[in-house]
Amino acid sequence: MEFVRSLRQLVRHRLFRRLLSVRVATQTADGVLQVALASFVLFSPQRQPDAASVATVLAVTLLPFSILGPFVGVVLDRWSRRQILVVLDLARAVLAVGLAALVGSGLRTGWSDAAFYAGVLLAMSLNRFLLAALSAALPHTIDAGEYMVANSVMPTIGPLGTVVGVGLGTTLRVVLGNQMADYQANGVLFCLAAGGWLISTALALRIPRDALGPDRPDPALARDVVRGLVEALAHLKQRRPAGLGLITIGLHRVAYGVVTVAMILVFRNYLNAPTDVNPALADLGLLAVITAAGFVAAAAVTPPLSVRWGVRRLVVVAFLASAVFQLLPGAIFAKVPLLVAGFLLGITAQSIKLCVDTLVQAHVDDEFKGRVFVLYDMIFNVALVVAAGIGAVILPANGVSVPIIVGLAVAYALLGLGFALVTRRLSMDEGTESLRGETAEPVAGA
Repeated sequence: MEFVRSLRQLVRHRLFRRLLSVRVATQTADGVLQVALASFVLFSPQRQPDAASVATVLAVTLLPFSILGPFVGVVLDRWSRRQILVVLDLARAVLAVGLAALVGSGLRTGWSDAAFYAGVLLAMSLNRFLLAALSAALPHTIDAGEYMVANSVMPTIGPLGTVVGVGLGTTLRVVLGNQMADYQANGVLFCLAAGGWLISTALALRIPRDALGPDRPDPALARDVVRGLVEALAHLKQRRPAGLGLITIGLHRVAYGVVTVAMILVFRNYLNAPTDVNPALADLGLLAVITAAGFVAAAAVTPPLSVRWGVRRLVVVAFLASAVFQLLPGAIFAKVPLLVAGFLLGITAQSIKLCVDTLVQAHVDDEFKGRVFVLYDMIFNVALVVAAGIGAVILPANGVSVPIIVGLAVAYALLGLGFALVTRRLSMDEGTESLRGETAEPVAGA
């Protein structure tokens, strides 16, 4: 009910409604693309992936944005963010059509694989760019005291779109897999993703060109990139709650990323035979849906808990709870306990993210928000790739290792205690005023 009340509070803003529709549409298409990619790369009947292969896929799809991030951060703070949304989704639709043609042809040669990974690499990089643009644009659609409320809704309904896409893509892939060749079924999924991004493009065009900022646009030059990045880092140093929040989410992402890689391997290689592609894909799709349900639950419990405990204490509690959930039921390598663990860890992971989102939006000036949210996404990407690399070294091929799970639980606990120590003298509750019944200055045009 808290989530519904938060949504009702925000949908009175016309710009918020339109931005939310863009996020839902684009992330639904993202979910379909993820299924298509996983099916083509990790769920081929001829392949039994290990942690190294998962790490390779993540590096190919996530690291490019980490290189391009500083450049696009400057762009977000200089160019119309509405136009960025339009151009990026249109470009991804074109890329998806090209990937559909490549995959649907059935070609598996050196050049075709290189072209496929290049297309996926670009599509995923543009995805992270777009999500950074959505986050930077959000404050222009709400009142200043509604950051926590918005961060409990926008990053939750968006992933719900991803869940819908994953569910739709998984179901369609299983059905089509029984009626046509695997490569043809995967081609259909890429076409479906392209259609979703075209819808998102049309929805973005309903937003006025200058409505999402930046407030004081200025032409960007390549030589501005390093200076812009240095300025954003200097700003974060001055705004310690936001800076410490980004460090914290990066460290959390490493631990959570190792868990994610282990889950993929357990469901693919331990709970299902290597030749049982469709059951393994269906199980992982179910895990994704249940984890996303945890994200939704976090959206309901995080705002009231942030008022009762404060943002700082809530982050600490979420880390300590993660340590407990990682041990029980997370150390029981059976389908049902792992699904329960996925749900519970989804709650704590999303709760930490919602708190960090609020810290960044409340403590960073608008002229820096684009660059800072790009840094935020870069940290996410690099941390996940680092986690996959760690998993490739320490995880067995089937993902089953109780000592590693215990070590991850200890890491969660230490991160929580460390955050409590370094933030003990900081005020971290800005952006939650509307939850406490306080008023804040409204945002023009929202």
